[in-house]
Amino acid sequence: MEKAVIFAGFGGQGILLAGKILARAGMNRGLEVTWLPSYGPEMRGGTANCTVVVADSPIGSPVVDNPEALVAMNAPSLDRFEGRVAAGGVIVVNSSLVKRAVKRHDVRAVPVPANDIAAELGNPRVLNMVALGALVRGLDVLPLEAVEEAMEEELRGRGRDKLIELNRRALRRGFSEAEKYLA
Repeated sequence: MEKAVIFAGFGGQGILLAGKILARAGMNRGLEVTWLPSYGPEMRGGTANCTVVVADSPIGSPVVDNPEALVAMNAPSLDRFEGRVAAGGVIVVNSSLVKRAVKRHDVRAVPVPANDIAAELGNPRVLNMVALGALVRGLDVLPLEAVEEAMEEELRGRGRDKLIELNRRALRRGFSEAEKYLA
């Protein structure tokens, strides 16, 4: 088993953190992982993406041409990466910002209003966890509990302890939102 994911969006949307949490969850479960970030020089608003590969055997390269999944947090990211997703893959789209549907019919589209759900939960910055929760449901490689544990490890001790429970709720909301499209 080898699954690759591209997380893509604007800087400041938590793209790199979401990818890092997925990679940590895989590592914690004894899987092989790679996490390859790519971002512009801007602090906020520039492009950001990362590729995560999770496998049960050694990974040949962190560079991926046709990932099994894409998390597109904005329209430019969907435009750029939609065509690269492998047939039968899953595309999680932040439908709060992306107003078009996925054009391909050979993938499973999961439109999740990540910004809206995050605002409803009380903190717009947890939109990345909403999207990650939806991805976990769509990719079906790691259990949600493993991702929750990795999120907690990633946030603990960096002055973000108080955000752990909120991020857990965001992960769960994204996971349940994806159920509507993947059940």
